[in-house]
Amino acid sequence: MISIHNPKLEVSAVRPSQYPKNDLPQIVLVGKSNVGKSSFINTMINRKRLARTSSEPGKTRQINFYDMDSKFYFVDLPGYGYSKMSKKEQETVGHFIEEYLETSKEIALILFLLDIRHAPTENDKLMYQYIINSNLPCIVIGNKADKIAVTKVDTAMQTLAKAINPLQDLAYLPFSSERKIYTEEVWKAIQNYVNLC
Repeated sequence: MISIHNPKLEVSAVRPSQYPKNDLPQIVLVGKSNVGKSSFINTMINRKRLARTSSEPGKTRQINFYDMDSKFYFVDLPGYGYSKMSKKEQETVGHFIEEYLETSKEIALILFLLDIRHAPTENDKLMYQYIINSNLPCIVIGNKADKIAVTKVDTAMQTLAKAINPLQDLAYLPFSSERKIYTEEVWKAIQNYVNLC
């Protein structure tokens, strides 16, 4: 499994001029506000507090670039679909996401996080369609797999795949920040898009 030794938050950006100015590949995390993107990053690199988690969904309003040993970035986009956001805040978050996906030239892979327990929301479906239209590589992560029995994970992933991606032409992987048994498979998938020596 890949070992990251010196991860760091390089920049929290709100406009393209603040994005990192290098050619490191970017692994981009998208998903709704409470789907667990920060916990995903912390679990993958075996850290507790690098990516800031919050008990208040929808708190992140910036694009966070986490430098992984100068090999690649994990890029945490603001979560969408939080009902307590004002309409203006939701529009701002949507603009951040759209502007980044349209302007960044270093996106190697999108990791689209969904809650394995629930059917995709309308916002999830809109984001999926946006990703498909962008022609960017994408893997769907069924997060919070610890919330269901291990024996039901495969079936839950199949149900998720049928709901969000009827053609089922994307890769689907379960994940859990509690059960770290899934991290190796996710790293293997990431390696297909980033040269991690």
